[in-house]
Amino acid sequence: MKLCINGATTMPYPLQEDIVFAHKAKFEGIEIWHEKLKKYLNEGNNPVKLQEILWAAELEPVAISAFPLIAFQENAQVLQELVNTAQIAPQIDCSTIVVYPQFDVPADVDKLKAIEKFALELRKYADAVSQYKINIAFEPTGMHPCIPGPKEAMQVLDIAGRKNIGLVLDTFHLYKSAIELADIKNIPMEKLLLVHVSDVENLPREQLTGNNMVYPGLGVIPLADILKVLKEKNYVGFISVEIFREDYWKENPEKITLDAKKHLEAVLAKI
Repeated sequence: MKLCINGATTMPYPLQEDIVFAHKAKFEGIEIWHEKLKKYLNEGNNPVKLQEILWAAELEPVAISAFPLIAFQENAQVLQELVNTAQIAPQIDCSTIVVYPQFDVPADVDKLKAIEKFALELRKYADAVSQYKINIAFEPTGMHPCIPGPKEAMQVLDIAGRKNIGLVLDTFHLYKSAIELADIKNIPMEKLLLVHVSDVENLPREQLTGNNMVYPGLGVIPLADILKVLKEKNYVGFISVEIFREDYWKENPEKITLDAKKHLEAVLAKI
């Protein structure tokens, strides 16, 4: 497994600093936060320059995160933004865009019908970016009314029926949805495109938010058990530290990045 950091972990800081400190911490990959990428380009920079910076920093641009999968409202604007990003991604050697399901599902919609609707919209997303050789990495979210875990996400993938769609696992969302290790063991590894890693404070699951996230190994998620399952199933992709804790964001980006790497390595040493 290869080590990566997500730009959400250093949210207040620009993409250029994310790259500098990810390199300094000796991460192998970086997950680019979409809004930071937009800001970078809007400041007059171009993808060619960004590609050169990434090369110099010896960082693989693992994915661009993250777009909502809108299935129950108008989604033309999001879809266009997704396509715009898909046009840029190959220019920086990035082949994956992360997508997550909108949370607000109408209460009168049957779960299976909702899963089917999400799948049909995800198919549209996949088709829209396929000409750019982009993969969609679909991320189930904690306590989602229809897609709380990998089992339901795989149903969506199966119905969508596109080869350029895979799965993201996120340890925060797995814990919040009380997903069992058996469900993780059932995931076909060829469909697993990325793993997000964080830990969380000891609170009731329904109370957990990004501000309760902590560095790997400092909370109550059985990270070593989860990562051991992935190791045993020969997952060799990236594991990306993604934390939305505002207290961490107040630290300088170098400290955040170094702490993320240190704590992730400490967890990996246990498996």
